[in-house]
Amino acid sequence: MKKKNIIAIVIALSVIVVMIIVADRIIERKEPTYIQGTVECKTYKASSKIAGRIDSMLVEEGQRVAKGEVLYTISTPELNAKLIQAEAVRSAAEAMNKKADKGARKPQLEAAKSMWQKAEAGLDLAQKTYDRVKALYDKGVAPKQKLDEAQANLDAMRATAQAAKAQWDLALDGASSEEKDATAAQVRQAQGVVDEVESYLSDALVTSPVTGEISTIISEAGELVGTGYPVVTILDMSDTWVVFNIKETMMPKIKMGKRFTGNVPALGRDVEFEVNYIAPEADFATWNATRTQGGFDIRTFAVKAKPVSEQGDMRPGMSVIVDWDKID
Repeated sequence: MKKKNIIAIVIALSVIVVMIIVADRIIERKEPTYIQGTVECKTYKASSKIAGRIDSMLVEEGQRVAKGEVLYTISTPELNAKLIQAEAVRSAAEAMNKKADKGARKPQLEAAKSMWQKAEAGLDLAQKTYDRVKALYDKGVAPKQKLDEAQANLDAMRATAQAAKAQWDLALDGASSEEKDATAAQVRQAQGVVDEVESYLSDALVTSPVTGEISTIISEAGELVGTGYPVVTILDMSDTWVVFNIKETMMPKIKMGKRFTGNVPALGRDVEFEVNYIAPEADFATWNATRTQGGFDIRTFAVKAKPVSEQGDMRPGMSVIVDWDKID
């Protein structure tokens, strides 16, 4: 009986010792530390400088588009009307400019020349009349009044001839340089208005700013959109990175250019990353200390890392799991 008790005690002690050893190992065993990040990529929002109604939506969500490919069109009847008005003003300005450059028309030139020749003939007659009256006055035949009248008529005809000659010269020369400059400036101004309206009309065809994949379409055909309203979101799948929120106590291991390996469950493989951004300031506290603990608030920093090699199948939103203990 005593022997059986001794054996039971020994077995019990052995079990207790084994349990103590296992518990000690469990306590001493360090749980692995993992950090989780999220894949992100560069995002573009396609919008138009003009407001209007979407005439047609040419893409759909999930579709791949090339840079410059038309995404949607906007109906702009008001701009079309403004373009017609601007082109009419430009045509009128060009016509005025041509008229200033070309000068007077042929009938106007002939009329001015005739008036000048008529004035010259009148001047010649007035000169002869004055000469005759002067000769008679010198002989004492004609009174002084007749000489004065002949002199006044001669002066008047001379002034008339000079004015007619000036009109003839003006018709030959056309518009003045100042007038030509003014009409040319009006043409440039009208052309600027046309270019401005055409620029807005070209924005009625909204194209993709980058080669990528359509993520979301906010508005559909028939809906009104305002100036700068983002209608289509495009993801540049060739420019991806991972964002980690890391506690400041773990920051000593993180440096610019640091490389590490992370597992991407959605791809079923490990991918090598390189740190290319460390936030200059903390975002928020992940653990708040208390007075009794005597610790401190642990802040969090955003860290970005890009794949070392191109990962064509990596998509935004995928998780990346990193074994922190394996980072040197």
